[in-house]
Amino acid sequence: MSQRTSTQLTVYADYVCPFCYLGYASLDSYLAEREEPLSLSWHPFDLRASQRQPDGTIDHDVDTGKDDEYYEEARKNVEQLADQYEVEMVQNLSKDIDSYDAQRVGLRASDEYPERFDAFHRGVFDALWEEGRDIGDQSVLASVASEAELPEAFVAETLGDDASADRLDQAFAAAQSQRITGVPTFVAGEHAARGAVPPEHLRRLVEGA
Repeated sequence: MSQRTSTQLTVYADYVCPFCYLGYASLDSYLAEREEPLSLSWHPFDLRASQRQPDGTIDHDVDTGKDDEYYEEARKNVEQLADQYEVEMVQNLSKDIDSYDAQRVGLRASDEYPERFDAFHRGVFDALWEEGRDIGDQSVLASVASEAELPEAFVAETLGDDASADRLDQAFAAAQSQRITGVPTFVAGEHAARGAVPPEHLRRLVEGA
């Protein structure tokens, strides 16, 4: 493989995706071994797109084509990766929780408070997968935002402004235009890797070695 080095990595991810949570665990392991700085950015993705109604809510009666066998296999894969990456999770799937509002807040935070975004971003993941909290609940998001030292009422103001929903929908559309069909997807330059790939795979993606 030819030598290449990227200084930026974009992660397409949705908070309700357990493989995204595990993908960040792998990314942390890679970053811990990396000597050079790497600029990270997050791009929202709608894992519930097929169920999303025009008002932004979820229609749980929509047939997603995923049966009990699919979810059982997904559970096994999550458990295997959690053991591999030494991550403790209180749940391995989250079929009923919607991340739409969390992503609205996260996207605005990344735009307006980039220095506090990562604390909020990781806090949302931790709230769902480590603590089993409902990140679709505004009070939970407000708690995570407070811990990330975002301004008071940041969550309420964001969710009370339709512009944040429009901004998120545009981000979802942009992901589709880039032919992102699943998450997590890691993009470095013209190269991409999909799934909670191991740290050495991320190193090859970024460094080309």
